[in-house]
Amino acid sequence: MITQNTKNFMVIAAFMMAITIAIGAFGAHGLKPYLDEYSSEIYEKAVSYQFYNALGLFFISFVSFLLPRSSKIVKSFYLILIGTMIFSFSLYTLALTKIMWLGAITPIGGSLMIIGWILLGYIIFKELKIDD
Repeated sequence: MITQNTKNFMVIAAFMMAITIAIGAFGAHGLKPYLDEYSSEIYEKAVSYQFYNALGLFFISFVSFLLPRSSKIVKSFYLILIGTMIFSFSLYTLALTKIMWLGAITPIGGSLMIIGWILLGYIIFKELKIDD
């Protein structure tokens, strides 16, 4: 049996992956004629970070299955989810609008992702027990 958190994490991760694929495809096909090389690189970087972190959310779902009573897993999951959204969507908007101050928001998302991944590492180190 899985917990409600684990199920929610899997559903959110699946939707995040679907959104990432749709946004990536839209950028590659629909926006290609409208983005210069610089904007295209920014857009692709946003898609890459969103993709890898969406995969990571599935990994966190697995860890939450192993540690069903850990409240820190929930914090880690949402730090990474929110961080990824801030990071990627600020870059998408920057690529599309060229509003340069949006680049100042991106590190906030990156910092949340880093904190979330460090917290996850800490949780795995401290809370996962090894059978001897």
